[in-house]
Amino acid sequence: MLLMKRKILSVDDSAVARLMIKNGVEAMGYELLEASDGQEGLAVLAKNSPEIALILLDWSMPGMNGLEFLVIVKADVRYRSIPVMVVTTESEKSSIIKAVQLGVVNYLLKPFDQEELKKKITACLR
Repeated sequence: MLLMKRKILSVDDSAVARLMIKNGVEAMGYELLEASDGQEGLAVLAKNSPEIALILLDWSMPGMNGLEFLVIVKADVRYRSIPVMVVTTESEKSSIIKAVQLGVVNYLLKPFDQEELKKKITACLR
């Protein structure tokens, strides 16, 4: 049986945040796919969805934001089973509730440390 390397998709307009996530994800043995906005995220998802184990999603991005991206992903039968964790500076309770209602499995507030990131990713992939 061929074991496919699992991938994690980070959709975040912050290059610094994606670099922090990349370091944590690769240390865990996953490959990171990156997108700088929702549109790019959907394109990466379309090409790689069978291999994506988890989507890490920023909430506030220019163009298509995290909420719009999440609604599209959860409405698509090809992607809806991929767990999504929001990674954001958005700590507004109403935003967190909205994300959970839409099917987000976990939430990580920026700034975060590597241990916190790895713990949350592990919890999402259980």
